[in-house]
Amino acid sequence: MYISDLETLAAFCERASSAKVIAVDTEFLREKTFYPKVCLIQLATPTESAAVDPILIDDLSSLRRLFEDTSIVKVFHACTQDLEVILHELGCVPRPIFDTQLAAAFLGRRQQIGYGALVESCCGVHLPKAESLTDWSRRPLDADQLKYAEDDVRYLPGIYEQMVSELVRLDRLSWLAPEMERIADPNHFSRPPELAFRHLKRSGSLTRKQLAVAREVCAWRDTVAARRDIPRKWVVSDEVVVEACKRVPKSTDRLKRIRGTEQLSAKDADGMVRAVRRGADCAPELYPKVNRRERPSAETESIVDLMYAMLRLVSDRSGVATQLIATRDDLLDFVNHRERSPLSSSWRYDLAGRSLEGLLDGRVGLTVKDGKVETL
Repeated sequence: MYISDLETLAAFCERASSAKVIAVDTEFLREKTFYPKVCLIQLATPTESAAVDPILIDDLSSLRRLFEDTSIVKVFHACTQDLEVILHELGCVPRPIFDTQLAAAFLGRRQQIGYGALVESCCGVHLPKAESLTDWSRRPLDADQLKYAEDDVRYLPGIYEQMVSELVRLDRLSWLAPEMERIADPNHFSRPPELAFRHLKRSGSLTRKQLAVAREVCAWRDTVAARRDIPRKWVVSDEVVVEACKRVPKSTDRLKRIRGTEQLSAKDADGMVRAVRRGADCAPELYPKVNRRERPSAETESIVDLMYAMLRLVSDRSGVATQLIATRDDLLDFVNHRERSPLSSSWRYDLAGRSLEGLLDGRVGLTVKDGKVETL
C-alpha cells in the first residue's frame, strides 16, 4: 500500500494501533544536507504493509502517536540511523524497539548481519538489490521501487516472532532489553555543536591546546552547516580543520594559505578565524580532556591475548558474537578496573566475566585438545 494522503495514513495508523508489533524502516538522503531528508517511511504489521510518503503528507501526527504507543513493539533492522531520522522528522524516538540485527548477534549469527542475509536465513527469501541506489526524493515512485521499499519491512514481524521464541528458549530475552534501551536513548542522537570536535577525523594527532581550537572551529562549522542545511564538509573539510588547529591562523590571509580554504567566502573565512582565536585564547584549565589510553605493557598485552582466547571460546559455545560481549579495550579495563567493568555485571558477567575472573585468578586455565581451545 502506497500512502500519499492524510486520510489514508490516519486509517492505516488506526488499524495498526491494534497490532502488538509493527516493523519500521526509512529511506532518506543526506548527501547534500546537514539534516537527513526522509523520503519514505515503510511500515508493516503481521497482516499488511505500507509505504508512507512524508514528502506529500504534511501532517504525520497520527504516525507519531503510533510510534509513541508503548504497547506496540517497533521492529527495526540496524535501527540507529532510522531512529535519528524519525527523531528529526517527527520529534520522537519510537519505544519500545527491537533491533533484529542486534538480536541476531545473541543468536549465533554473525555480528552486523545484513537485512538480506537475515531474511534469506529466516524466511528462505532472496531479496534483490536493484533499487539500493535509488534517489528516493524523486516523484513519482514506480511499482518496483515501492515493492523494494516494502520488502524492507514485510518480513520483519515474522522474524521478530522467530527471534523472540528463540531468545526465550535460551533465556536471553532479558539480556537484550537493556541493549535496546541504550540504543533508543534520545541522548544517543544528540550532537551539540560544542561537542562536534569529538567526531573530527584525525583529532587524535592534536594536543589539548589544539583541541581547544578544534572545539571552537567545529562548533562554528556545525552552526553554519545547520543554518544552511548543507553537509559540514561543504563548509570546510575535516582535513582543513585539523591543519588550522595546528597552524592557528589568526588572520584570513594566513587561513587562506591552507589548501582547501579556497571556497570559503570572506564572511566564512572571518568566522573561522574568529573561532580559531577563541580556541587559541582558551585558558589551559578549560582545554578539552583527552582520554587517550596508555599502551599496556608487554605482559598485560599477553594477558589480554589469553583473555581474548577465552572470550572466543565463550562466543563459540554460546553463539553470542564476540564483539557484542566485549572488545579488547573492555578486556583491558577488566584487568585494570574490574569493579567498574561491564564484564563485572549483568549478562556479560554470567556469560563471560565469571570465566575471565577465574582465568585472571588462576582458577581456570586454557589448553589445546584435538586442535581446539578448551578450558582446564
